[in-house]
Amino acid sequence: MALVACPRCNITPPTHASASRSRGLLRAPRSAAASRPRPRPPPGRRLRRSRAMADYGGGHSAAAGADAGAAAPHAAPSLLVFSGGTAFNGVVEELKKVTTRVAHVLPVSDDGGSTAEIVRVLGGPAVGDIRSRCLRLSDESTAEALSVRKLLGHRLPIDPSEAKLEWYQIVEGDHSLWEGVSRPYRETIRAFLVYFHSEILRRSAEMFCFTHGSIGNFFFAGARIFFQSLDAAIFLFSRVSQIPAESLVLPVISTNDRLTLGCELWDGTIIRGQNEISHPSNGRREIVNKDCNSCTALPSRIKRVFYMSSEGSNLLHEVFPEVNHTVLEQLSKVDCIVYAMGSLFTSVCPSLVLRGIGETIASRSVPKVLLLNGSHDRETAGLSASGFVTAITDSLNRTYGDPHKRLKNHPNDYVNAILVPEGGQVPIDIENLSVQGIFHVVTVKSIHDPKVGAIFDARSLIQALTILISEQMDMCLSERGHLTENVKVVN
Repeated sequence: MALVACPRCNITPPTHASASRSRGLLRAPRSAAASRPRPRPPPGRRLRRSRAMADYGGGHSAAAGADAGAAAPHAAPSLLVFSGGTAFNGVVEELKKVTTRVAHVLPVSDDGGSTAEIVRVLGGPAVGDIRSRCLRLSDESTAEALSVRKLLGHRLPIDPSEAKLEWYQIVEGDHSLWEGVSRPYRETIRAFLVYFHSEILRRSAEMFCFTHGSIGNFFFAGARIFFQSLDAAIFLFSRVSQIPAESLVLPVISTNDRLTLGCELWDGTIIRGQNEISHPSNGRREIVNKDCNSCTALPSRIKRVFYMSSEGSNLLHEVFPEVNHTVLEQLSKVDCIVYAMGSLFTSVCPSLVLRGIGETIASRSVPKVLLLNGSHDRETAGLSASGFVTAITDSLNRTYGDPHKRLKNHPNDYVNAILVPEGGQVPIDIENLSVQGIFHVVTVKSIHDPKVGAIFDARSLIQALTILISEQMDMCLSERGHLTENVKVVN
């Protein structure tokens, strides 16, 4: 059986793949599920789990794909990733080696750490997650690029007096962090740091605390206030840090106003603020600790997250911000949609509950991949794999919000493949997943993180993800799917 090379991915299928291996794989839905009956497992067949066995050394590297495609140019795959600003950062470097055609969609409702102090004094949306992703995408090819990245990634000391002293050294241009930064870059960056400083001095009634402050966050805030535009600030930061033009960092809501995240628990409790939901600090100004063992459990599981007015405290203060239209444009044309690992309800779901997101995702016939967490946190305690899928489905359908804005799409309209870190703690409940219409689960090599346990090995994760995209491209071309030699089906 002849297999064709994927024309858009730098992966060449093996010549000895068996056609029988493709049986039981879920093909991405070709239309919204509202017009289809609820999916059921094929008669006499259980969900099959796959295992990604090899890494980039297994004959499917980007270099190998480039060699195979010497006669015809291959376009790198395009992805859209819903994530927060921490967990997915660990695989960004590996992803850049495969493709830079990635739209990173991030929430702007974080109210912890350095971001919280900026929002408290200056208002506006939270920029911490966006700054974090921009730094990971920034150029490292020259000595100056590394110096700029080091400067914008720097955090001030924890001691308030030491932090303030170091900040003055930086803003006055006397700090050693400026070494290696040429005058044009130096003057551009310093201008917005000075502007940020002037803005906090204007708020004399609010004493700004520089403790553990992020220089990148201060630069971002200065640019946003100067331009009165979050998009303009991102554009400037992207150019200063030399992010590839095809890599997009998109706030899910393009706003210059403060946004507050709320959540409703199943016992009716309402919690205000992202920090209070995921890792409460009891009002103390301290470094955010996201270790699930460092905070008390929620009194009940989370039912849904929603946006509320800045001074709101209950469901009567729910607001409905408009989604960034660039996000919808990217969703409508990418080759793969990814729900990244991390804080499910405070990092991923805030981007999913907005009107237009669910409608667009359900209409696409592409891989829609959930990267499952390797362990539970305060938000997901007790959830199985199907529970994660249910949370994503309910968010995209807006199941528990305004009844006039609800969707009724099925789970496999939003998720049709799951990548699982080997040795993870989240139960893989195969029967429930098959009822949800999800028949493709891939176990990926993991590494041990001392704080959170099993996490994805970055290289293996990116390869497994690329294989999924390649399979879908082959199905679109030849109407027959296959698993490459790097994936073994477990009956």
